[in-house]
Amino acid sequence: MMKSLSEKIARFGLVLSLSVASATLVAGPVSAAEEAAHETPHYPLVHPTQEPWSFAGVFGKFDTAQLQRGYQVYKEVCSACHSMNLMSFRNLGQPGGPHFSEAQVKALAATFQVQDGPNDAGDMFERPARPSDRFPSPFPNPEAAAASNNGKAPPDLSLMGKARAVERGFPWFVLDIFTQYQEGGPDYIHGLLTGYREPPEGVTVGPGLHYNVGFGSGSAIAMAPPLSDGQVTYADGTPETVDQYSRDVAAFLMWTAEPHLDARKRIGFQVIIFLIVFAGLLYFAKKKIWAKVAH
Repeated sequence: MMKSLSEKIARFGLVLSLSVASATLVAGPVSAAEEAAHETPHYPLVHPTQEPWSFAGVFGKFDTAQLQRGYQVYKEVCSACHSMNLMSFRNLGQPGGPHFSEAQVKALAATFQVQDGPNDAGDMFERPARPSDRFPSPFPNPEAAAASNNGKAPPDLSLMGKARAVERGFPWFVLDIFTQYQEGGPDYIHGLLTGYREPPEGVTVGPGLHYNVGFGSGSAIAMAPPLSDGQVTYADGTPETVDQYSRDVAAFLMWTAEPHLDARKRIGFQVIIFLIVFAGLLYFAKKKIWAKVAH
């Protein structure tokens, strides 16, 4: 009985070995190219580079001129499709931001039309925006926005500078604690806006989509390339290139997402200095009080 069982197990092992060997001979070894072709792609295809932002680091702060240029790019390009519902025009004049003058804020707001009312007849009406108004949406509702953009409403940009980033992985996320790296959002936005390419050979992009190596959710994005060289005219002589436009609008969107960044860093540094001085005073007070007390 035991001998018969041992023979059956041996026969099964022999058959299994022959099957594996024959399958290997038929299939052949898998090449490195075939393995790469079957690997799951990781997006974005090109990881965003860490740009030298003026607001990076513990002592960084926003560049006022860059924020003003970024607002110009948003106004002339992005506002045609994207809303900014959490921002009011008066924010453009606050400290730590674009810091437009009161007259400039009023003039900039007046270039937008907002809905108001009802009037005495009970009807809604359009009027020039005031500094107290929020940035108006280019579409009356999300459904209309989606219908005008291939079925997908363009996202609101108010918090985009903090809402989008690419995971950096180990050991970078550990080092970020000490370097205070918080610029993943603008790095990603810059990489996305400069990531449009012609599809490589053998890659098919669906209708209404555009190949983008900086997009974090795939290799194709519904948004057409929004920027082109010379599209926005800068009055300060800054180069009018896609790369510069992308940097400026990314910095502006970082400010809209965290308009009090400059104040936060300044207060944080002041608190650290206070705690150091306070700890020193406590130490010397303890030495003074307990110096002559036997322990």
